[in-house]
Amino acid sequence: MNKLPQANKTLGQHFLRDQNVITKITTDFASDCDVIVEVGPGPAVLTRNLAAHKKTFFVIEKDDRFIDLLKEIVGEQNVFHQDALEFDWETFVNRPDIRGKKIWLVSNLPYNISVPLLIGFTQVQDIYALSLMFQKEVGHKIINVERIKNFTNSLGLLMENYFDLKVLCKVPPGAFVPPPKVDSIVISFKRKETPPIALSQFLAFERFLRDLFRFKRKQIGSVLKHLPNIGEALTKVKIARETRAESLEPKEIHLIYHEVQAHYQRSKS
Repeated sequence: MNKLPQANKTLGQHFLRDQNVITKITTDFASDCDVIVEVGPGPAVLTRNLAAHKKTFFVIEKDDRFIDLLKEIVGEQNVFHQDALEFDWETFVNRPDIRGKKIWLVSNLPYNISVPLLIGFTQVQDIYALSLMFQKEVGHKIINVERIKNFTNSLGLLMENYFDLKVLCKVPPGAFVPPPKVDSIVISFKRKETPPIALSQFLAFERFLRDLFRFKRKQIGSVLKHLPNIGEALTKVKIARETRAESLEPKEIHLIYHEVQAHYQRSKS
């Protein structure tokens, strides 16, 4: 690998150099997708391997320094020179050459915006699979690597609802230039065909989870008291008001959410 450029701290850049990790990431869903999108490719550490799959391939890059290099690899028309947080996914997935195809999204995510990006990616139905790098602390909120009791949290539940998750690999600081001050983790996300809570309800479900886990050690009857029918909903699904959010099973949370939403729909009719 050629010498890597100076990382831009403002953009949260840490360039991957470990070939074993690069290979794992760039082969994760290669045989399952029709289209590959890489977010934040930088100096093309993953890009060359991904391009070798000979799939329809696009990159989204904000840093001016790497645009010419990326154009050489994927073609000028396949490079989006912009901030990934502002990318127009609706227009992209409705392009004639993209519509209806399975998209695999790959990224060594900037740690400072990893969660907002993940939330955005999740809402794009056509993104069939993702292979994403996270700071270890964030990754462990998404998937219960250590088998911790009362692990449940809003981000983990949201991702578990829409994806089958697995740890692809753990990545030490020395695998990057410059090395970050934290360990990292790569997680594979494969979209569920029929999630318990439909993607059309994503925003309502996310808001519900945020409310529920704002004080996860407090009694849910108190935490959700702003919902006019919470007492009725908990009674109907046979969950005590004194239960704490962190002790709920995902199925129980789905039951409460469905009942709250059903009451809301009845009240509108």
